[in-house]
Amino acid sequence: MTNKKIFISLGIFVVLVAGLFIWNKQRHAQSDELVIGITPAFTPILQVAVAQAEKQGIHVKLVEFSDWKMPNIALNNGDIDANFFQHQPFLNNAIKEGGYYLKIFAVGAAARVGLYSKKYQSLEALPQKARVAIPNDPVNEGRALLLLQEAKLIQLKDPNNHFATLQDIASNPKNLQFIEMEGPQTARAVDDVDLAFTYPQYLKLAKTIDPQKALYLNKDEDKRYAIVFAVKENYQDEHDKLRRFVEIYQHSPEVKAVLDEQLGNALWYPGW
Repeated sequence: MTNKKIFISLGIFVVLVAGLFIWNKQRHAQSDELVIGITPAFTPILQVAVAQAEKQGIHVKLVEFSDWKMPNIALNNGDIDANFFQHQPFLNNAIKEGGYYLKIFAVGAAARVGLYSKKYQSLEALPQKARVAIPNDPVNEGRALLLLQEAKLIQLKDPNNHFATLQDIASNPKNLQFIEMEGPQTARAVDDVDLAFTYPQYLKLAKTIDPQKALYLNKDEDKRYAIVFAVKENYQDEHDKLRRFVEIYQHSPEVKAVLDEQLGNALWYPGW
């Protein structure tokens, strides 16, 4: 082999080794990144936690999903490390319906849900056949119907049925007309319906009405509806990244301030 060929071969080898080194370094950097799936309503809250985590050397990437189905699909497929957008009853139902292997890693804050209207100033003012927007998933539809019952607008056959559907309504004095839709859309529906069951954080995002101006808010604290960090059943928290991030979320004054501003009527802050 001539010196020229040896030189070329050596050059190719050096390039390959350098390329392999860079690839390994990038792969290591990526594996060191904690990837959490969220919905847009929780972006402002977790962005603050991410900024605090960076100061402690914890690298977190937030991936937004526009609906309530894809975060669990992505988590179950291993595309993300955790997600943060749902409460325990919703997760339980998703596991049952989707056959997912997921579990709760930690609990976040809970927010009061409410009944909102831009057309009427009180529930008493609602007319006959008023149009009411409610979520169409089994868990949150049940939650909406329980709240409407609590507000004395309807009566359910089983007053404690957390999975109630429209077929479970025993009494509807105002003949309310229910419009079922994806949960996040109920906040935007406030402009078009007479009454909407929705969440303060989604109202903040939609900018349709002040979350403080609910006609009715749920009265009792129910920790089952706190938003949770979910992971795969076999998730291994290498270097305690997720545990440390959750601690920042639960204990950082900066995060609490944003929670207060975003949720307004938050019920429970674990860690404070």
